[in-house]
Amino acid sequence: MSKTADIRLPDPSRWKALAFIALAQLMVVLDATIVNIALPHAQTALGITDANKQWVITAYALAFGGLLLFGGRIADLWGRKRTFVVGLVGFALASALGGAAQNQGMLFGSRALQGVFGALLAPAALSLLAVMFTDAKERAKAFGIYGAIAGGGGAVGLILGGLLTQTLNWRWTFFVNIPFAVVAAAGAYFVIREPSGSRNRSSLDMPGVVLSALGLVSLVYGFTRAESAGWSDALTIGTFVASGVLLLAFVLTESKVKSPLLPLRVVMDRNRGGVYLSLGLAVIAMFGLFLFLTYYLQVVKGYSPIKTGFAFMPMIAGMITGSTQIGARLMTRVPARKLMGPGFLTAAVGMLLLTRLGIDSSYASVILPGQLLLGLGMGTAFMPAMSLATHGVESRDAGVASAMVNTSQQVGGAIGTALLNTIAASAATAYATSHAALGAGDPELLKLQSMVHGFTGAIWWAVGILVVAAGIAVTFINAGRPAATGTSAGSGSGSASTSASGSGSGEADGVEDELKVPVVAH
Repeated sequence: MSKTADIRLPDPSRWKALAFIALAQLMVVLDATIVNIALPHAQTALGITDANKQWVITAYALAFGGLLLFGGRIADLWGRKRTFVVGLVGFALASALGGAAQNQGMLFGSRALQGVFGALLAPAALSLLAVMFTDAKERAKAFGIYGAIAGGGGAVGLILGGLLTQTLNWRWTFFVNIPFAVVAAAGAYFVIREPSGSRNRSSLDMPGVVLSALGLVSLVYGFTRAESAGWSDALTIGTFVASGVLLLAFVLTESKVKSPLLPLRVVMDRNRGGVYLSLGLAVIAMFGLFLFLTYYLQVVKGYSPIKTGFAFMPMIAGMITGSTQIGARLMTRVPARKLMGPGFLTAAVGMLLLTRLGIDSSYASVILPGQLLLGLGMGTAFMPAMSLATHGVESRDAGVASAMVNTSQQVGGAIGTALLNTIAASAATAYATSHAALGAGDPELLKLQSMVHGFTGAIWWAVGILVVAAGIAVTFINAGRPAATGTSAGSGSGSASTSASGSGSGEADGVEDELKVPVVAH
């Protein structure tokens, strides 16, 4: 059959489907930060010790980060719609269990279950977009919305967490997920029509599942443990070594098995590899800042949980503007690297402004402009990154390619929280020690000064990380602008490397002559 006769018409319900996919994505991203605000209250209510409180966050991160690749492969195997709905229902049940928790074990277990079902849900959501939106202009709009939610949802979680904790109680930071999940699951069941012929029915690569899950869990746990036990701790070092061995064994396994969990063709493509690496680095910087600003505003400035949440609104506004008004509008006109590179650099400038933080800094003159630039830059970069990460892959690989986007973000978030917090703590301790030796004034004032000094020291590192992310985006990513009728993913049987004759991106950017826009035969 000719390609012209076999092209699939766009799903007329795709925009309705986007609303439910976006709602589900918002729920997952919200959950990453909403519990942080409620954690002190949950700790008191359930008698959780200081040593164990980290497991409220870690249990979720370990399950989610460790099982994302498995979840992406399940989406390709079962079907993305089915996986999406199962993930939503499971996430709602796990959230209900967390809200009703009577002891710390029950709470930790519910968080782990949320991570398991989140690992099904997140890659299924992104891969549904990849296979449903095939026109480049529509794809830009859809991923603009998705990118704004992925970037700004964490800050929205801080607002909602503050509101629920302060006006109701901490349990509602779990219960609030239930209406989100029910509406999204019902809408998805009736509205989403997954394209036929896009599944990967190959047998499941169980050695790959075990090695990737254990390797990623070890990596996330290593950074989480380093935050509390230190980088020189024997178990921390052993965990990192184990992670390296397991992930190396995973790569070797994937290069030899017939039906790999993660086909190496997905990550070896220089454009997708550049996206995964630069996005992971950018998330390291952003998640660290969320933590620092939350503590700065509440501890140093004395903001309430609700006021702290609303103080993040400029970042949200910047992300939405950058994603929907800059990234989405320019993605079909300029190559992705010309949005991602400047976007990450703009975010770095915003982060640079925040290195001026002091205990008496003005919100309006320091934090507000810093957040606006950070959000604007991240939103501009996130949108083409999300789109390019699944562009040109075969439809049978869309789930696992989407899982890699989420994996880079999840691992980046875990690394960012642990790495930058450790840097901040070390800088704060050094500052306090040196100034205490000089007999500096009020101990409480010195404590605040040391804390802020630690924050700004770590933020300098975040600036450097964002500059490196921009460099990687510009150097590795050489994809030109997508053609107006370009497509997102190849068919289950077609090759993603099939190219449109004479339609490269050289017209858009002279150095992209070698890139060809994939043509999809459905």
